[in-house]
Amino acid sequence: MLKKDNAAYTRGSIEGTMLKTGFAMLAGTLAMSGYNIADTYFVGQLGKSPLAAMGFTFPVIMLIGCLFHGLASGVMTTSAQALGGGRKSKAAKLVTSGVLLIFAISLVLALLGMSTTGWIFEKFGATGETLEQVKGYMNIWYFGCATASLSMTGNDLLIAAGDSKVASGMMIVGMIINVFFDPLFIFGWGPVPAMGIRGAALATIGSQLVATIAVLTILYRRHGLLRFERIPWKRLKSSWKLIIRFAVPAAIGMLMMPIGSAIITRITAAFGDTAVAATAAAGRLEMVAFIFPMALGIPLLSMVGQNYGARLYSRIRVCRRFSMRFAFLFLLAMAVIYFFTAPVLVRFFSPDRDVQKIMTLCMYIIPWGFGMIEIHRYSGFFFTGCGRPAVAAWLNALRILGLMIPLSLLALYLHSLEALFAARLIADVLAGGIGFWLARRMTRQLPEDGMPPPVYAPVSWSRFLPNRLQAFAAAQAHVDSASDTQ
Repeated sequence: MLKKDNAAYTRGSIEGTMLKTGFAMLAGTLAMSGYNIADTYFVGQLGKSPLAAMGFTFPVIMLIGCLFHGLASGVMTTSAQALGGGRKSKAAKLVTSGVLLIFAISLVLALLGMSTTGWIFEKFGATGETLEQVKGYMNIWYFGCATASLSMTGNDLLIAAGDSKVASGMMIVGMIINVFFDPLFIFGWGPVPAMGIRGAALATIGSQLVATIAVLTILYRRHGLLRFERIPWKRLKSSWKLIIRFAVPAAIGMLMMPIGSAIITRITAAFGDTAVAATAAAGRLEMVAFIFPMALGIPLLSMVGQNYGARLYSRIRVCRRFSMRFAFLFLLAMAVIYFFTAPVLVRFFSPDRDVQKIMTLCMYIIPWGFGMIEIHRYSGFFFTGCGRPAVAAWLNALRILGLMIPLSLLALYLHSLEALFAARLIADVLAGGIGFWLARRMTRQLPEDGMPPPVYAPVSWSRFLPNRLQAFAAAQAHVDSASDTQ
């Protein structure tokens, strides 16, 4: 028996509920940023080479994280729709099956990663001492694939169940443990030897392990969404099929970000290790601006999914208008703040004057697109929550493959860092505008409350796939209407 109201997103004021959950997630979102800021700060004290190594690791870590975010999105969306429609037993089956699937995949990815560390980062342009630092960090970090994936998924599922305060609390606990472990393992103390950048990886694994145990225990005891019992293969296969229907396009869309980041890192490497270090540090400073919009957006997918499952489409329309307007205005204000304070802020991230100079240039240009990139991200949440994750994937592909990479290659041709940062700004503004228009059009076309959900035509790219994949593409483009009755 569930002790919590797991369909809370389907009742009350949309604006009030979003702000309430946003403020509840604020501390947790700050904690998420705290992981990166703490690692960047402590590793930055080791010198330019370790900081550059952190820059090279970011695309691969983002790649793996996006894979797990995609899988977690599949579990989160399907379970939120089930909870919104009052199908709590089905939600528990989906959560349990999804956790098993993610754990198995994390083990496979860890083995693959450890066997290809040197080759991958050589292709990214890491050389000499920087490459050795990268290897030392990643060969330890890969051991934490399982804990990273399950702690992330557990928090997402707590949010899907309407328990945003507890999810935020778990993020804070993980961050505090990480901040404590970072200096201990990086610089050493007493019997603990100084491990340098390897210590940062070990600190991350330790904090995520504690968070994983905590969130899975809460899902089991407080919400009843985990069941430690034998699952018949037929039921497990059915749950995995439904999860993957959402997870595959979500993961593909999310993978565009690390793929783009890897290519942009490789392009940035042409300007030297100083440019890589500066842009990596600027990227972590950038995350601070998104703290509250991210807090507001974290429960957004669950809110859309629950109301879609409950067939309360008018609430989805109100949610879209409020969330996008708020994100744009908030991030426009942050862009103004960054523009005037950049020369002071960058001093906290590196004592190197060359790094500071490039960071300042970056923060003068890129923040003016923050509002539009958040609208772009929110648009993907609305399409995924409404059963159309393939469109969200296409939006990400448009931004990365259609806009950012071509424009960045043009900047490389011009050999201009200013042009490289301007390429990011232009891509963000155009992608955000397109995402806004498409999401607005889709939500306006939803039926009246209480009506059956729409059935969409197969996505157009399916004709380019083999026959067996065509069938899968057609299936994932349709809402799982039959599951509403289960």
